[in-house]
Amino acid sequence: MTELAADKLSLHDAVLSYRNEYRVECIFGRLKSRLNIAPLFVRKDDQIQGMTYLLTLCVRVMTLIEFVVRRSLKEEKTGLSGMHPENRKKITDKPSAERILKAFSRINLTIIFDQARNVVVRSLKPLSNLQIEIIQRLELDTFVYYGLEN
Repeated sequence: MTELAADKLSLHDAVLSYRNEYRVECIFGRLKSRLNIAPLFVRKDDQIQGMTYLLTLCVRVMTLIEFVVRRSLKEEKTGLSGMHPENRKKITDKPSAERILKAFSRINLTIIFDQARNVVVRSLKPLSNLQIEIIQRLELDTFVYYGLEN
């Protein structure tokens, strides 16, 4: 989409500008199909604006996660195994953000409050090797996860 007036943009330039629009359409298609975003019933303009900001922020984060992991894999000329539940041995060098996030779908943080001793106990399920590798490829430290216990 362009802000230029019709008299300032030739047909050729307009076509070239529109060629990148599929990326924007892809982003919203991704939100609706892959993330199973259901129709939202909001009535106020500020609600619509807020939801739009939130959803586009989610897509940006997902795109960044995907980009950083793929770049790391490309630099090392390697891939990740265990990303496909139907074939755990399959190796991929271009994991989708959805699959990357799915690798973290079974993490649990248990919080127990012991009233007798007035103590809060937190317990995390240990990370798998795949989860540790993804965190490292995102250039993060596993403390991001294990720090939740403190």
